[in-house]
Amino acid sequence: QYPREVIAMAPRYRGHTKLLAETDNPEKNKCTACQICVRSCPSGSIVRVAGEKKEGEKRKTATEYILDFTTCSQCGICVEVCPFDALAFSHDYNRAVYTREECVFDLVKELKRKTVQ
Repeated sequence: QYPREVIAMAPRYRGHTKLLAETDNPEKNKCTACQICVRSCPSGSIVRVAGEKKEGEKRKTATEYILDFTTCSQCGICVEVCPFDALAFSHDYNRAVYTREECVFDLVKELKRKTVQ
């Protein structure tokens, strides 16, 4: 019944990497753009992480996090090395696309889109 029913994924399923939101402010992500995940990625699939420090905040916040999922090996190193626990694996299993460009995600925009829904 797959197309009509959503499949319940196992809790340890590894989809593409996703950003996690702050617990007290779900519209703000936990990423501080420290670049540790970029340096530790063996596939080089994390293309760009940019952030800025907004006025009145104590630390930087990621404004752009570009992930090229076509080269990601889903090894989990980026999730493990993140000192702020800002990354996790999504449970998104149905990523059927027609072009490679559709597999390049801005994870900050994805997080904002999911908090709006």
